[in-house]
Amino acid sequence: MPTDTTVPRSTTRPPLRRDVIYELLRASDEPRSISSIADELGVHPNTVRFHIEALLRAGRVEQVMGDSAGPGRPPVLFCASRRMDPNGPTNYEFLASILTDYVAADPDAAAIAAQLGRSTSATLVSAPSRRRTPSKTEAVNELIEILAGLGFEPEPAEGPRTREIRLRHCPFQSLAEQHREVVCSVHLGLMQGALTAMRAPVDVNRLDPFVEPDLCVARLVRAKRSTEETR
Repeated sequence: MPTDTTVPRSTTRPPLRRDVIYELLRASDEPRSISSIADELGVHPNTVRFHIEALLRAGRVEQVMGDSAGPGRPPVLFCASRRMDPNGPTNYEFLASILTDYVAADPDAAAIAAQLGRSTSATLVSAPSRRRTPSKTEAVNELIEILAGLGFEPEPAEGPRTREIRLRHCPFQSLAEQHREVVCSVHLGLMQGALTAMRAPVDVNRLDPFVEPDLCVARLVRAKRSTEETR
């Protein structure tokens, strides 16, 4: 008797994808209950509830109260959020490129870029550091922490006589290759502004970009703070 070698077809239902629920709600003319979604998709209500809660946290779905047909609590319904999906595609690099191109067209591009960096860097400094005057070592170490958080991969300071900060990565490299003067000036301004916010006894007077293919160097000098800056 011949043996049947046919592989039996799986009866296992494929896992429900969250986007299926989201698209169903987007296509609905009115808010839906968890039970009605489960009935339409042929899945357990708990499965729908699990995905609905995740969609709520992501801001893609909103919860609304339905009309009550009698005594008791009104039904809880769900609809797709009317705002744009915050988790959708992004293209911040293109926006950064537009802004960089605009600044680069100005005759004073480097000065403008440095000022932009200085004007935003104070928010990167911790509150305790803004309330007291740090030593050179403390200021350099905090600046290194800030740069590490921004993705510059700074090497650890060599000690109190450190005269430079060595940076092993540029998180803006693709833009720096197009407009090095602008991007590196923003970076220089960020460092200068952070040290000013700390009232540090040290400053960065120069940033030497790509002295090696994988190295930029920030040069440190004794700070000359104005009376206003040291208050």
